[in-house]
Amino acid sequence: MRTVFCFRAALAPLVGALLAFTALPGRANEGTAVFSDSSRIVSIGGSITEIVYALGEGSRLVARDSTSNYPEEASKLPDVGYMRQLSPEGVLSVNPSGILAVQGSGPREAIDVLKKSSVPYIEVPDHFTHQGILEKIRLVGKALGVDAKAEALAVETDAKLAAAEKQTASIKQRKRVLFVLSTQGGKILAAGGDTAADGIIKLAGAVNAVEGSSGYKTMSDEAIVTARPDVILTMKGGGPPISQEELFANPAIASTPAGADRKFISMWGGYLLGFGPRTADAIHDLAVSLYGAQVTD
Repeated sequence: MRTVFCFRAALAPLVGALLAFTALPGRANEGTAVFSDSSRIVSIGGSITEIVYALGEGSRLVARDSTSNYPEEASKLPDVGYMRQLSPEGVLSVNPSGILAVQGSGPREAIDVLKKSSVPYIEVPDHFTHQGILEKIRLVGKALGVDAKAEALAVETDAKLAAAEKQTASIKQRKRVLFVLSTQGGKILAAGGDTAADGIIKLAGAVNAVEGSSGYKTMSDEAIVTARPDVILTMKGGGPPISQEELFANPAIASTPAGADRKFISMWGGYLLGFGPRTADAIHDLAVSLYGAQVTD
């Protein structure tokens, strides 16, 4: 589960200029939804790879990106690089019959080259919601030509997600959660709306303490104090670990309810923020960490 997701782009510098090479002859059908040949697929995005394996179609994969470390079999495949810093040469070097990529893969110049190549490229939207997960499953299944399997997995996942969300339905006092992505340079980089962190916080029955902004933002001391988080949430496996001691030594954090009570939760990034087949379990685990015995079966 040591996975780095697209939200790590807030920390990772984008590749400068794309290495000089031209698009291969021909042009893929960018609007395609089904691979004509799905025997040699490159999977880009940890959740996409998880879905392929959950559908029982892992044998179709010939390579994956570095965020795709689950299940264990995936880590044995050739690694074509971090999903936000892809090299077209690296992706095409494994001679794929198709490229299946989550929305947000990059850099944009590299994706443009891949879309102009002769290899079909299918992009799967990444919406950080219950329905977004089901859509992702169905689109991956459609791309591989296994719609029936995908529908069965979607129905199963739907039931699990509904059950996980129901576990916090009766909780009246909702926790305010501040998801901290980085503390580099002493600056708190936190998750606002339209992020995977925002989505999982809400699904676990809590409130994102960062309101009124989208994406990952550097927060001023005043903004942190105003956010009044009850809990600080971080992820493991997404770069340099965030020190709990350093975090609570920050005067702004220390002045919040989370700082006063030293409430800190850290979970593996690929598990917490993947929005794939395991998300119902992640919702449950986060909810238990937040609310303890208040979580009901």
